Amino acid sequence: MKRVEVRIKVPFGEIVIEGETPQDILSLMEAFPKDFVENVSNLVTSKIVPSAAAQLKGIIEFTTDGPVLIAREKLTHYEAIGLILYASDGRQNTAAQIQKLLEYSGIKCMVPARLNEMVKRGQVFKPDPGRPEFKLTVQGEKWIEEEVLAKLRGMMA
Repeated sequence: MKRVEVRIKVPFGEIVIEGETPQDILSLMEAFPKDFVENVSNLVTSKIVPSAAAQLKGIIEFTTDGPVLIAREKLTHYEAIGLILYASDGRQNTAAQIQKLLEYSGIKCMVPARLNEMVKRGQVFKPDPGRPEFKLTVQGEKWIEEEVLAKLRGMMA
């Protein structure tokens, strides 16, 4: 008998649902708790993914004020802002806090202007337009992980 399979891409990987009929798949999906993906994502992040501190060793130092860049390699202002956001709680922060953390890192930058340009590039967004926080988009996270961190690790090797 043929089986029906559905693959759903989620932040932590992929969920595969199988059944004999499309109705089986719908029934299985309806049985998932509302916050299923979020709960699994949190578990995966806390158990399997290397901690942010371990991933960013030699690049970011975590202080009581927030993440501070310690990498000595030349970074663009966009990369520096992206790294600060990547290392911040929930991958988000305010322009004022980013500005302060970059100053602690020894980087002078017009953060609000760069953030607006990063919004246009699809790297950051404002989760709530009424609040001052900016957050990395999924595309922004991939850019940091696949390009910026890869470049920095290559320089450090």
